[in-house]
Amino acid sequence: MSRSGSMSEPVSAIPESRRDWLLRWLRQAISSGELRAGDRLVERDISARSGVSRGPVREAIMILEQEGLVVSHPYRGAQVAPVSQAEISEILVPIRLVIERFAFRHAAENATPELVDRLAALVSDMEKTTSPDRLADLDLAFHEAVIAASGHTQTLSIWRTIQPRVRAYFVRDAPEHSDPAEIPRQHRALLDAIRAADPDATERAIAEHVETYIGG
Repeated sequence: MSRSGSMSEPVSAIPESRRDWLLRWLRQAISSGELRAGDRLVERDISARSGVSRGPVREAIMILEQEGLVVSHPYRGAQVAPVSQAEISEILVPIRLVIERFAFRHAAENATPELVDRLAALVSDMEKTTSPDRLADLDLAFHEAVIAASGHTQTLSIWRTIQPRVRAYFVRDAPEHSDPAEIPRQHRALLDAIRAADPDATERAIAEHVETYIGG
């Protein structure tokens, strides 16, 4: 599939609501498996299915490429990128461990009532949902809230760079959890450690939690 335009073209040309809707639609199709690794993203087909003109579709594909959810090849166009077990265990999990050990330790030492209330609300919502996609969004929101509270903008920037790939493997692995309550249970344990203001216990808890996603 040929693509016009370049990565330097401003995405602000797309109305915000239209861009957000289309990206959410495509991310959902990728994370749910409706669009599988290796599937081509053809502008005219996406435009016809979504009712969005081809210009915004092209821009959305470029954003997905920046997020690592899509790869482009000469003569083959844009394709959905796979989330390999090697990428999870050798790249995403190690990056998460570095970022989140620091952020969760900081949270245990400096948690505000606002942060604790925010995390408690997210865990409560996790316990109520049966949707893997909704659970993935709440899971990511929990971790991002703690990372943002650390006050280090570069750490948050790194997290947001890998976040789309992290979400993809959250949704991919959700069916592997035999007990649907396990994920909210783990997050409640993390919240309890932060509330207890025990940095060492919190750091151990987040390391154990992140490493459970290595899978096999």
